[in-house]
Amino acid sequence: MTGGILDLGPQARIVAHLAAGVTEEQLADGTPCPDHAVRNMLGHLSGLAAAFRDAARKDLGATTDTDPSAAVPDVEPGWREALPKVLDELAEAWRDPAAWTGETRAGGVSLPGAVGGAVATNELVVHGWDLARATGQAYEPDPAALRVSYELLLASAEDPARGGIFGPVVPVPDDAPLLDRAIGLSGRDPGWKP
Repeated sequence: MTGGILDLGPQARIVAHLAAGVTEEQLADGTPCPDHAVRNMLGHLSGLAAAFRDAARKDLGATTDTDPSAAVPDVEPGWREALPKVLDELAEAWRDPAAWTGETRAGGVSLPGAVGGAVATNELVVHGWDLARATGQAYEPDPAALRVSYELLLASAEDPARGGIFGPVVPVPDDAPLLDRAIGLSGRDPGWKP
């Protein structure tokens, strides 16, 4: 992050590349999120990209007020074209310094713009890992995005009000790679396999 602003573009492109690598046969496969098949993870990524794009723009409404746990998302027709487009729009919206200031809302929760940017980053990093693991693709998140994700997850792990946002922390050795430590903090087992 430079001056409090992170370019989400590199991580958004990584997620778009992973999505492009998903075959039709893999859409029904399981993911590290027990209630989500690959198709649901892709639907979640589409929804969160639109919500955090609008949160960055301070264009508050239906996309920013929807509780992500209200329903299991699914891919919609044309998702292969729509998902990379909305990921690009997400990254572009967070390039505006104003996105990182003031208050915004996502998932029906009001939060400071800088926190919204960090949460959007974390969503891309962790769900990128989910998608890569579920579909057998290699995954190297953007290093700057990974660092933001790790710091956010570490702070949430130390917060007694963590609640249901993430599952219980999965212990990971202190000398494990940063991605494994972040994934453990998100409540996932870094060794998860389909």
